[in-house]
Amino acid sequence: MERLMRQHWWKLLSVAVLVYALVAGLLVPLKPNLVRVSPTAAELGQNQSFELLGYNTQFLEDGGATRAWLNVSLDDTLYSLAAASVTAVDDRRATATFRFPDYLPSSETSGHAMSLIVSGPANGTFVVPNAVTVRQRVAPAAPARYREAWLHDGLRGDELTKNTAFTFPYRGLLSETIRNTYFHVSLWFAMMFLFIAAVVYAVKHLRIKARNDAGTLPATVSLSELSRLERTDHWSVVFTGVGMLFGVLGLLTGAVWAKYTWGSWWNWDIKQFTTLIALLIYAGYFVLRAAFPDPEQRGRLGAVYNIFAFACLIPLIYILPRMSSTSLHPGAEGNPAMGGEDLDNTMRMVFYPTIIGWTLFGGWMAGVAYRARIVGERLLRRSEV
Repeated sequence: MERLMRQHWWKLLSVAVLVYALVAGLLVPLKPNLVRVSPTAAELGQNQSFELLGYNTQFLEDGGATRAWLNVSLDDTLYSLAAASVTAVDDRRATATFRFPDYLPSSETSGHAMSLIVSGPANGTFVVPNAVTVRQRVAPAAPARYREAWLHDGLRGDELTKNTAFTFPYRGLLSETIRNTYFHVSLWFAMMFLFIAAVVYAVKHLRIKARNDAGTLPATVSLSELSRLERTDHWSVVFTGVGMLFGVLGLLTGAVWAKYTWGSWWNWDIKQFTTLIALLIYAGYFVLRAAFPDPEQRGRLGAVYNIFAFACLIPLIYILPRMSSTSLHPGAEGNPAMGGEDLDNTMRMVFYPTIIGWTLFGGWMAGVAYRARIVGERLLRRSEV
């Protein structure tokens, strides 16, 4: 590890990647979408207009070519109703008018949520789920008679336009805060890699200690092995410390995100709670080490505790939250939280390099902390002499 720390290419790479993530993550625009659709309910058998408030939209540039559809799923069949007209007020505002048939092609009288699809040359195509609710108060005598009215001039795939610009996805509740994915989530991944490195060195420390106590080390290399024993302990400590720092930063960026999406900094969500417990367990690692003045005993007990802390980390962060059905956090109920609903290809081009950047930067920080510990220990020994 010391030999790798003397090389500079990966340190420069970490800085370059993080600068790229910062610039791209903050400056690339989000895809066009709608912030609000008003009203959110419609009456059958009437002409009704809906006011559309866009986000990063350019309705005027569509030149009157903007189209809209309302989609509803009834009896395992998807029906679509095309807008009679879409009129642009300005780039962010437009009015979509629909002529609703007298009945739905279904005998159900409950309310039905309809998705709004908007497509245009400048904006591409975007979808607003559950934008409008239609309630059928009286079931038609022959629902099949109204299927043609809902299918006529319906949605066809060749009518949808594609936005080819490099943009990030728009998620209604997240909006611009989706950019926090590159910092909050990637910090957690980097923290995991750093904790893995720490526990690997903890295991190495215990193995070398066991060989030394058993007297199986050759006498010609015993001094080298003893210095290696100290090095493994130092590496385990610094990797754990930097991992803790990244974990705290991940918790803080998550609290900021929660404030804007959930309404408060701390919601006692199971993901927040178990993550806090995991970090407190790792904080106990440093408390335990401080309680033992003897370096040999401190290193051995610290290595055992580090393995214990890592064994607790996995179920607390990855298993228990996915078993919860009440969590607000993505990843509950078995959802991996890294699928198409959370990341698209443009986000992956920034997200995965950012994980690499934070991990390399964390390794660099651990190397600096390691050298500081070695220098401090040498100065301490000189002062004792």
